[in-house]
Amino acid sequence: MTIRLGVTGGTGRMGREVLAAASEREDCEVVFAVSRSADETDSVAGVDLESAGEFETLVVEREPTVVVDFTGPASAVEYADACADAGVALVTGTTGFDEDQLERLQAASDEIPLLHAPNFARGVQALVNVVGQAIRNLPGYDVEVVETHHNGKRDAPSGTANRLLEEIEANGDFTGRTHGREGDAPRETGEIGVHALRAGNVTGEHEIVIADNHEELRLTHRAEDRGVFAAGALDAAVWLADRDPGSYDFDDVIAE
Repeated sequence: MTIRLGVTGGTGRMGREVLAAASEREDCEVVFAVSRSADETDSVAGVDLESAGEFETLVVEREPTVVVDFTGPASAVEYADACADAGVALVTGTTGFDEDQLERLQAASDEIPLLHAPNFARGVQALVNVVGQAIRNLPGYDVEVVETHHNGKRDAPSGTANRLLEEIEANGDFTGRTHGREGDAPRETGEIGVHALRAGNVTGEHEIVIADNHEELRLTHRAEDRGVFAAGALDAAVWLADRDPGSYDFDDVIAE
């Protein structure tokens, strides 16, 4: 089956990657791509970019099967609302949502299949799946989470780091998160140390350090190219195309 694809954020880092990856797949046909900064001369991977202001019209007239979104929280929830009105499925890798915005995504998922994931690398999902077991096997050990991204990333900690932290907290006895350290700041029992690094063009690296009892376990995922996220997002879009309305995540995709 070939799905008809709409893409948002076409001039962004991930939007460009999604368009490039889709151009090489037989199961995806891009029927439109939008950007808030697009003009009539812009194109990516052979796709002419259109104004994001036309999204509500395009999502109806071009009849996409699925929209793939990597933008910002405010834009993403607007796109989700429009997709819900048009009955079009949505895959979003946008992070940094506040509680109200997450509620809007949940409301949209009542009308359409909606898949939200902070990371579309299969290795990251594998890391999420195993970190809980590591925490259960090492009760009372100190835990630190370190994530590194390019210098233009806005949200900190990253959405992926927050997902890992949720899994850690669900499987151990922790008192809270400590973000960075400064001055007289000895480790407190039960805390999780969290550190966000922003530098250069780093695609994405997440490391969990678990240490005590004269031993240390490090679980690390390093993305070497953004293409891995684009490929995963398109796999998710193809998987989501014929699903019932509801809220899905990337683990649902790789579990099959």
